[in-house]
Amino acid sequence: MTDPAVPPSSPKPSLLLALTPVVLTLVAIAVQIFYFGDFTPHIPLAIGLAITSLVGLRLGYRWKRIEEGIFRVIHVSLPSVSVLICVGMIIGVWIASGTVPSLIYYGLTLLSPAYFLAAAMLLCSVVSLSLGTSWGTVGTVGLALMGIGAGFDIPMYWTAGAVVSGAFFGDKVSPLSDTTNLAPAVTGTDVFSHIKNLMPTTTPAMLIALVIYLVAGFTLIDDQAASFARINAITASLDDNFTISPWLLLPALLVIVLAVKRMPPIPSLFAGVLAGAMTAMLVQGAGLHDVVTYANYGYAIDTGVEAMDSLLNRGGIQSMMWTVSLVLIALGFGGALEKTGCLETIIRAIMTKVRSFRGVQNSAMLTSFATNLVAGDPYLSIALPGRMYAPTYRGLGYSTLNLSRAIEEGGTMMSPLVPWNAGGAFVISVLGLGIAEGNVENLLYIPLAFACWISPLIGAFYAQFGLFSPKASEAERRLWQEQQEPIATREDLGAAADAVVSAAAANAGPASALGR
Repeated sequence: MTDPAVPPSSPKPSLLLALTPVVLTLVAIAVQIFYFGDFTPHIPLAIGLAITSLVGLRLGYRWKRIEEGIFRVIHVSLPSVSVLICVGMIIGVWIASGTVPSLIYYGLTLLSPAYFLAAAMLLCSVVSLSLGTSWGTVGTVGLALMGIGAGFDIPMYWTAGAVVSGAFFGDKVSPLSDTTNLAPAVTGTDVFSHIKNLMPTTTPAMLIALVIYLVAGFTLIDDQAASFARINAITASLDDNFTISPWLLLPALLVIVLAVKRMPPIPSLFAGVLAGAMTAMLVQGAGLHDVVTYANYGYAIDTGVEAMDSLLNRGGIQSMMWTVSLVLIALGFGGALEKTGCLETIIRAIMTKVRSFRGVQNSAMLTSFATNLVAGDPYLSIALPGRMYAPTYRGLGYSTLNLSRAIEEGGTMMSPLVPWNAGGAFVISVLGLGIAEGNVENLLYIPLAFACWISPLIGAFYAQFGLFSPKASEAERRLWQEQQEPIATREDLGAAADAVVSAAAANAGPASALGR
């Protein structure tokens, strides 16, 4: 039976037509940010969604079909939205419970300002590796580190860069992360071989970032008495307004233990909310209604110290709504681009221009990044290129482990560096960078998140010289034959791209939010 919502042979858009909504959307975002000085990309993305829908209607798609594509992507990404809501509750309740204030207090008293940035990156790496979630790490430990950085009088963008570098490194290599499981799943490899193959790019990127943060700590951080006076003022303020104790770190430890035991992410995070609520009532003397208010609207306090007030007055479900609305619009835009064949046409045009392993590897990585850029969805940026490029790697005789690494570099690692992407919007909102309020200088966290963009550069270097680029083993070739995986040769590359693109569009939906 044919689908009445779409003609039997809907034409694919030409490359020019496919690029039209992408280019116009990026222009609209640029005008909004740079001309009007207003960092709220919601409306430009909504306009992009409308333009993409018009392209679909021009091609013969009915609105019902386009709408299905929009809401399919939104639907499968709802676990990510659920994580955002849980993190919003955790932030508000953990501040009220004294968990975040205790982390800030002990960080200010135990850490050296010169080593802080390096320590922040390492701490976020360990926590994210344990939790398998970059978002959970940024929203909890990352928030506390922003407070410690403020105490040391370190610019917000430096601290945010270190937090993002560590958190998304852990997400990239944790076997508990959804993106780490999604990349090998769509390319036909196993997760532990995938993680092992990530190390040649990830390890040197982290080491380079660590050295940079150490150098920055020793050259940029002011260790004079004025800085310590500021630290003393903050710790005294925390002591006056909260009960501070190592026991108050137990809600955070509970979430880590549940994650290590591979409990589902949303129940684990909500358990952290409940533990924080009980702690707030039993230790800090908050009432039940107060805790409910903190979970919904965020924590509110007037300590008399402006730096602490700006950090502690945050959290709650409602604080996440700016990010949630941006994520939903961006996902809808990505779904429309996918359903109308625009993404398919653009990727196919790229695939037909490359024939060497070097070209394919770099194209796969850049395609993942470009999908991140225009579709706003880190899952789509991994799944769609992963499915579409895999036959080309098989035809060239290279292991698809190269592909899974490329799409992680362009997908997972670059996600937090795109402000209107789900990852970037979350970072900006949760860390309180205030971009929408005019603090555009805090976008400097993007170049200062060294590990995120150095890793893809190392991957491109390896591809150029064929380093750490494994050929397909005999066992892998046999597996391709047994599973009847599509294999594209150099001669029929374009035809193979056409053959697998439908399967890619059907199977490349975003995954659950385990690693977010």
